[in-house]
Amino acid sequence: MLSPPGGMQRCFQAILLLALIVFLLAGFLHRDIRLFEPLLGGQAEGPPIINVMFLKTHKTASSTVLNILFRFAEMHNLSVALPAGSRFHLGYPWLFLARYVEGLESPGPQRHFNIMCNHLRFNLPEVQKVMPDDTFYFSILRNPVFQLESAFAYYRKDVPAFRAAGSLDAFLAAPRTYYHRGAGLRNAPARNGMWFDLGFDNDAPDDEAYVRARLADVERRFQLVLIAEHLDESLVLLRHLLRWRLDDVVAFPLNSRSPRSVAGLSPEARARARRWCALDWRLYEHFNRTLWARVRAELGPRRLRSELARLRARRRELAARCLQDGEAKNGSQITDRRLRPYQSGVADIMGYNLRRGLDNQTRQMCLRMVTPELQYMAHLYARQFPGKPPKNIPFLEE
Repeated sequence: MLSPPGGMQRCFQAILLLALIVFLLAGFLHRDIRLFEPLLGGQAEGPPIINVMFLKTHKTASSTVLNILFRFAEMHNLSVALPAGSRFHLGYPWLFLARYVEGLESPGPQRHFNIMCNHLRFNLPEVQKVMPDDTFYFSILRNPVFQLESAFAYYRKDVPAFRAAGSLDAFLAAPRTYYHRGAGLRNAPARNGMWFDLGFDNDAPDDEAYVRARLADVERRFQLVLIAEHLDESLVLLRHLLRWRLDDVVAFPLNSRSPRSVAGLSPEARARARRWCALDWRLYEHFNRTLWARVRAELGPRRLRSELARLRARRRELAARCLQDGEAKNGSQITDRRLRPYQSGVADIMGYNLRRGLDNQTRQMCLRMVTPELQYMAHLYARQFPGKPPKNIPFLEE
């Protein structure tokens, strides 16, 4: 029996309408789910990696990365390998020993920690006494020319070679006039500082076989090496590998200098710095290449652009929500002394004022993002070891 023509037409119209609804719904879910990603966290598939060792190199934007790790530890109630007693670093500039960590000072049953990220000179066998076997290792490097310039500004009064030279141009014009191996570890920041942080001899000759062997050592141990000049791209890749949420890696620059305290270097001075820090230069060139190869392999250009846009948009959003005037301030302009960054050498270290009138939840989130590393370390130490005397920060009491 044939169906009435009107019934068939209504059935066909219903099918078309249903198909249109499904098409529109699929498009909405595909295109606009990103509107909810800050709420959902933008987390990659799989459980997040929670055992992480970050080799915090000097003057490489590493304080910004340390803040990311401290925040993650606090938000997820993870344990942090913190300096024992009143110390603020893990034995630097000496090679790291497990006993430098609070809770591991004396012989006995070893405990492991989730996060390790304070300054130390890398010593793998001792680090492995502190961190679990499945730990994710990563570090960060910076163009050695600018790393050395920053180190000079920051450690000018402390490093004998810098103190004797008076200016970076004078130092680079005749570095061996001021740099003497007899000064020992006190001169470490004055030559191949990142190579030194990795546990290697910063005065070793630039021998091809030796350098290749040490680069291979770093590649075997560290699953990722970030590059400070491409920090956003590095953080996108880090988030992907750790399977963390977007907000976990959004950060404001910390321990950075005001532009007025950054010295300009002539092309000749830059060339001298590259020659003087030849081991650091080889290290930087190698891992700058590997970073981009890794980005292409893991993400690809389209996904990288998308993830960069999301990271930067979220940082702008949080800066507008959290920060007075939405930007960093000179150290002298920080009104809350608890948020004042440590000032060293001739560097003018910048910090942040929080906006007034924030609700408590928002204020706590913002506070974690702007707390300088010494204050954050002292906070985590008091929280993790409530029975121990708190860490005192002398410059806050002046």
